[in-house]
Parts: sequence; C-alpha cells; structure tokens
Amino acid sequence: MRKLLSLLSFLVGLAFCQKRLVRINCAPEPNSNQKMCISRGCIWSAPIDPSDEYEPWCYFPPGVGYTFDSSKTANTVVLKKNKGISNPWGADFPQIVLTTKSLGSTLNVKIAAPTARFEPPVDLPMGSSQSTESLLFKENRTSDPYFFQIVRSSTQQVLFDTSLGGLIFSDQFLQIATFLPSESITTFSRYTTWDMLTRDEPPDSANLDTKNLYGVHPYNMVVEEDGKAHGVLILNSNAQEVTTAPGPAWIYRTIGGVLDIYFFPGPTPEQVTQQYLALIGKPFLPAYWALGYQLSRYGYKNLDEMKARIDGVRKDNIPIDIAVADIDYMDRYKDFTTGTGWENFPAYIKQLHDWKMRLILIFDPAIDVTYPSFQRAMNAGARFIEWETMQEVQRNIQDMYPTVKNTKIMLGVVWPDNHVAFPDFLDSTGKTQKWWADEFTKFRSQIEFDGIWIDMNEPSNFGTNDPHPFYFDMPDHPNISVLTCQLNNSWDTPPYPTYSVWRYGKESSLATKTLCMKAVQDNNKLRFYNTKNLYGWSEAKATLSALYQATGKRGAVVSRSTFPSAGRYTGHWLGDNTARWQDLRTSIIGAQEFNLFGIPYVGSDVCGFGATTNDELCLRWQQMGAFHSFFRNHNDKGSPAEDPAEWPDVAEATRQANLFRYRHLPYLYSLHMTASLEGGTVFRPIFFEFPTDPRVLDLGHQFMWGPAMLVAPVVLPDVVTRTLYLPSDIWYSLTSYNYGLVSKTGDVQVPAPKTSLIPIYVRGGYIIPRQAPNMTLSESRKNPFELLIALDGNQRANGVFYWDDGESLFTETGFHKFEFSFSHEVVSSKLTILHKKNTTVDMPTLDVLEIFNYPSTPDLSSFRVGGLAVDMNRAQINYDVAAHILTISKPGLVNLATTR
Repeated sequence: MRKLLSLLSFLVGLAFCQKRLVRINCAPEPNSNQKMCISRGCIWSAPIDPSDEYEPWCYFPPGVGYTFDSSKTANTVVLKKNKGISNPWGADFPQIVLTTKSLGSTLNVKIAAPTARFEPPVDLPMGSSQSTESLLFKENRTSDPYFFQIVRSSTQQVLFDTSLGGLIFSDQFLQIATFLPSESITTFSRYTTWDMLTRDEPPDSANLDTKNLYGVHPYNMVVEEDGKAHGVLILNSNAQEVTTAPGPAWIYRTIGGVLDIYFFPGPTPEQVTQQYLALIGKPFLPAYWALGYQLSRYGYKNLDEMKARIDGVRKDNIPIDIAVADIDYMDRYKDFTTGTGWENFPAYIKQLHDWKMRLILIFDPAIDVTYPSFQRAMNAGARFIEWETMQEVQRNIQDMYPTVKNTKIMLGVVWPDNHVAFPDFLDSTGKTQKWWADEFTKFRSQIEFDGIWIDMNEPSNFGTNDPHPFYFDMPDHPNISVLTCQLNNSWDTPPYPTYSVWRYGKESSLATKTLCMKAVQDNNKLRFYNTKNLYGWSEAKATLSALYQATGKRGAVVSRSTFPSAGRYTGHWLGDNTARWQDLRTSIIGAQEFNLFGIPYVGSDVCGFGATTNDELCLRWQQMGAFHSFFRNHNDKGSPAEDPAEWPDVAEATRQANLFRYRHLPYLYSLHMTASLEGGTVFRPIFFEFPTDPRVLDLGHQFMWGPAMLVAPVVLPDVVTRTLYLPSDIWYSLTSYNYGLVSKTGDVQVPAPKTSLIPIYVRGGYIIPRQAPNMTLSESRKNPFELLIALDGNQRANGVFYWDDGESLFTETGFHKFEFSFSHEVVSSKLTILHKKNTTVDMPTLDVLEIFNYPSTPDLSSFRVGGLAVDMNRAQINYDVAAHILTISKPGLVNLATTR
C-alpha cells in the first residue's frame, strides 16, 4: 500500500490509544544540524524511539500557531499569529480566516488568507451529500494556540484534532497537524513522509519507498474503532506532503494555496466514497466493450507484428475485444500521424471492426513544433505553456523553429525528434480544447480509433536541467538541447521545496522530469508552480470531450496522471510496473485504492511491463487481472513477448478467466453504472462490506467485486492451494471446486491449481445477472440473460441490473434498470422483477435461473410468469439434490424489456 499511490488511503481502525508526544519536524532538509535547529528557535533532542530513524531530532516547541481574534459571522473567525516561534520558510500571515460550511452531511473547514489566493480551478459539482450521521465542528477560542476538532455526533468520537499545534500559514509554506482516532496502520508506528507532486516515476514494488508516482490524491479514509468510517480531502494542487507519526497523528504541508478541508461522515466506507464523489464528481461510464480484454505492447516493429499477436490470441480462442497501439504506430512519435510500416492500418482497423473488436490508440500531450498539427494549433489561437517573459525564453532553442520564433512558448523534449510544446488545457478561452478535439476528429477520419490512452501527462519532460540527459545515449533520439530552468527564483526554488525534491538527490528541483515551475498558463493568469498537479486532470477532461466529438460515442479514456475528480473523465492504469510477484500483489491494492479515489476504471499492466515475465507469473496475473475493470496485457519494448498465446498453459488459463469475466459482464457493467449514477466503488476492499471485522482491515490481497462477489487470487509462486479468509456470512464457490456449495467461514484453505479458476465466491443474499460468453462482448451481448440467485440464511436474495446499448453517450434516462428480489417460503417461491427505468433499447430475454441452496425438489406444476401459467418439462428443470442447486432453463422465459 505504498508506492502505487499518489497519497496513501489510510485503512485504519481498532483501538483508540492515548495521545503521545508528536514531534513536528522543524528541520527536514537534508544535512540539517543542531545549529540550524537552534537558530530557528526549535528543540534539538535525541529521538524518543531510537529505532525510528526518521523521528525528528529537531522539532517545533509547543505553542506554534494562531489565537482567536474575532468573529466575522457565525461561521467565520479571524485568527491572529501568536507569539510562538516564527515560520522558518517565510513570513507568517499576521491574520488568517477560518470558515466552516456544510454541504449536506459533508463538513468543510477552510483556512485562508484575508485576501484572495490561488485555489485549484477544478469545476467540482460540490453536491450535497446524505448520511444518517452528522459531524460537529468544535473550537477552543481561549486556547493558545487556537484549535478545533471534528467530532462524530452519534458517538462523540473525535475524528480530527488540531490541539497538536503546529498551524503555519505563509505564502509558500502551509502546515496543519492533527491527532487521529486510530493507530492500526503500520506507518503510524514510526515517522513516515509521503510526498505528493505528479512525477514520471514508475512504481517499484520491490522497494516500497514513499516516492510519489504519476498522480496526486490528498484524500484519506479512516475506519474507526466501532467500524464506522470517515474520509478527509484537502483540496490543494501545489506540491505537498503528509507525515504520519506515532500519536497517532499526521502533519500536512503544502507550499501554496489554502487549506480547504472536507470531512465525510460515512458511516460505512461505501457511503464515505459516495459522499466524496458527490463533492468531486461521479466516475464516467466506459463503453460496454471497454470492459473487454485488451492486448498491447510497446515495441511493435510494424503493423504485421501487431496483427500476428492479435491473431495468436484469437487462434487460442481467448475472448478479446481491444487491440491497443503504443507510440510505435506514429510517424517519429508525433501525435495524429502514422509511420512507416503502418500504411495498411485503416484496412486492419476495418478488419478489427468486422470482428466486433475495437482499437485504442496512445497520444502524448507533447506536440512537435515542426509539423501541421502544431501549425493548426497556432492558427486556431490555441495556447501552450509559456515562459513568463520574452527575456526568459531559451533563444538557442526557440530560434531553431520558425513556428515559435517570436513566442514565449516553453519548449521541451519528449519522444519526437524535435522540440515539443505542451498544450495549455486550462485555457479559459476554450480555443486549446477545441483545437485538441478538432485534431482527434480530423485524425479519426483516417484512423478509426474507438478509445484514447493519454500518457506522459504529469507532464513529463526529458532531461530538464540535465547536462547529459538519458536520450543522448539513445540511438533513436537526436541529441537536442534540454530545457533549462533558472533556479534562482522562488517558484523553482521555493523556501521549502518539499520531499518531492529531497528524495531525488541534491541535483534535483521541482522541475526535475517536468517543466519550469515559473512557467505560466492561461495568458499569464496561472502559475505552473500551482497547476502542475492538474495537468493530467485538465488533459483528461479535454480528451473525453474530444473523444465524444470525434466518435459520437462513449468509448473510454485512460490516463496516467490523475487528480481528484479525474474519474469523471478517465480511467487509469497503474503505471510502468515490473514483471515480479511483488507487482502482482501491489496491483491488487492499487486498484482498490483508485476505486476509493473515484476512478473505478482501473487496472495494471498484466504480466508486468518491465523485465522478463515467466509463464507462472503471467498465468496468475491473467487470472487476477480478469477482475480489473481496465484489463490489459502490456509490456515494454525491450522485454520478450508476454501475450497469453506465448505459453499453452497461460493461454488456457486466460481463456478460462476471460470466459468467466465475459459471462459476468452484465454484473460488472451494472456495478459501473451504479458508480456513475450514485457514486461508489466496483473493485472494493473487503472491509467495505465487513467494516467491523478487524481481520479484513489488512486483507489487501483479496477483494470484492461490488457487494456480492469475493475473489482470492494466487499471489505467490509455486503454490497450488490458497489460504484465504471468508468473513462471517454465507459464501458459495463459483469455481469447479465445490461449485454452488456453502463454504465454511474464517480461515480456509482451498485448491488453486493453475488449470482452474482462482477461488471466487458469491455472497448469499445476492442476485447476479450474467450471459453465456462469446469471443467478443458485442457478440456476448446478444445471448440470453441468466440470473444466479444465491440465497441467504432467510432464503432470500436481491439484485440490481442495468442495461443500455453500451456505447451511446450516457444519459440518466437512456437505460433499463431492474430490481430483482427472490424469496422462498415453505410452500412457494417467488421472483419479483421491477422494471424501475425503461428505454427503447432492445435486449435479450431472460432464459436461465440458477438458484443456490434451494432446499428441496420443486413442484413446478404451478409455475407462472407474470401471473400466467407456463408449461415446464423435465428437460427444462434440473435439481441437484446433493448440492441443492436448482436450474430452470427455458428459451424466452421472461421478456425483460416488457416487464413492468
């Protein structure tokens, strides 16, 4: 639960402990010493816990903060700087303003300066949330320093407590610290700092350090002692960090903006997520086909190699829906072009479409300044990230290109042969976004892609300030000059550069691997120092709109860099992982956490991107990856092929896993539809369903598909059994081992050979829609529906099912919604189908009912559908006496489209 995240989501609970002394670091800089510490007025002392190498030697004395000054309104107070020591990283604001407000059950506490400061220009819905719980804001105006607490009204549990002190507010250094109600997360046993600045930084699951990766999500969730949960968001887009500490406590620091904090009361984890998404926006709904299996790789030499790989998978009868092309298809890595060896791409795309398959293409934001797409941008008035003044422009680079010679456009280096410019997706005129959409529309008239993959959008830039960048040693890249950022300014070298700099060594800066912090956007209205973390979000928003314009259909977008509310526009893959068992395991946790962030269309590079995989690892990863909503096999240019057709046993395991996935796609799609309409998760931690069970709080390598299905993938080599934990409930096996039988709960060891599905269970009390699978989801969608009815201890079950055409632009009216309920009584059983929403979209009939734990052989002489008697023969009824499984199968049994 470390490096895959832009910010760890705290999955915590159990006993509240007595507060202990927390040291708030006063000298986190490398090579700090006693003299520096004392000069700042701070305390120098050996650690309380000698085994904790990160416990500060230098820490703030008590009393740092603000005191109450006056009330402006009932919800607004003015605070003034107290007589505690001064901020080492800038002049404290003499006064700050604290305001509270409620958005339904969500509580907002905002700490700002008296005058306007930068706030993220993210258009959040700010919806009002609902809850059976309420939160109280309690303040102590007489204390020095002033502090406040957030308290759950029903239990009086203190959830957020700033009596720890340490509140600092200056222009480029803001800090707030709080005690927390639990310490049952491993990092609270020691001091650990997690930096948050979007970086082109791949995950390293073999070394779970705290470097930030591609996105930033300053949000956490806490499960309290009694199983209630709450969430906290700090809406800030500057470089930032959080330190977890014994106490338990955390200390949050940022180098700009304001402290805009939102509290979500739950009380269940799923309700916390729904409340969070009411604020930031619910996730987009991917096309139905986008939930199919994808095959990709970086390093196709030409179209023929791509075709051969797709053909190999199809010949092994592995269901597959999507071919993906990385930057290999481009002409010298320029967006909206095709290169040598890809001349027949349009004809092959037609073949894919004839097979009912789809195509996803990669696009980078970096635009070569020498070709027509860039010239069209300039002609259209599109904007690019710029230097602040003409005097700062690197003339040795700029003067090489007539297209930018008299502009302030900041030029960098990425994959193309020439220098590149970065579109300004925060352009308030909308001209940049329109140009971007028009380029996709123009390109699709030649290359009929169906989905878009956006990469390198932290944004990534090669070799910033590096005298010998890595591409100088690449035979495929010219040795063009690097972007040079002048570091003698407060943006590129702020008073407190954060751990985002220190983790990268003494030559690092905030501009490392990216653009200069002094750059500007939106015609000098915005500073890149403030907006860098928003680049992926802003590109995703523009790209989804471009996809809709270019295709007229829903499709899907997947982005590397994300920020709160990115899920409204894009999915996410977990980055350039490595073919190791550690990466398989962390990808399970990463997918769960991005569901918490509101991005349920998420998955990993199955079988591993970097290094060389092996058949066993790839087999187990394919089995697990079949439960990622975004399900893609992808690997690196320098690695051997790893598509499942490479090994017969992997091909067979993938075929089995994909058939299971495709059979249950109606259920998975319904989960996504629910998340898009109501908010919530799809691939969720088990504690979401069982928050009072302490065993599941650290059960990251098992997961739930919605509320009804539990999966326990094999995550270790050389094993043929799986030890897993089943919480107290009724669980039925969905694999060949004890299919349909009730499993014991608690710690369970079950067979898990490579030749069968991994352990999968359906939960009693739920009804799951499904269909017989085909090679593509477009074909599967034509098959009759089935209902799997898993009875609970009261012989009842319920379920929800959504259906639409799977690809039209999503509206909140253009779909069917069904609610199912089943009950068995002593003398009769009844399945009720409520057609809650109707549309004109046609759909197959419901032909099969499979009921687990049906108690006895049924008498079907009085079988009725819609009140009308239906003749059933023995061939249409099967009751397994030993397993207590009743199967009813009749073509056209129920016409769902006409039910009411």
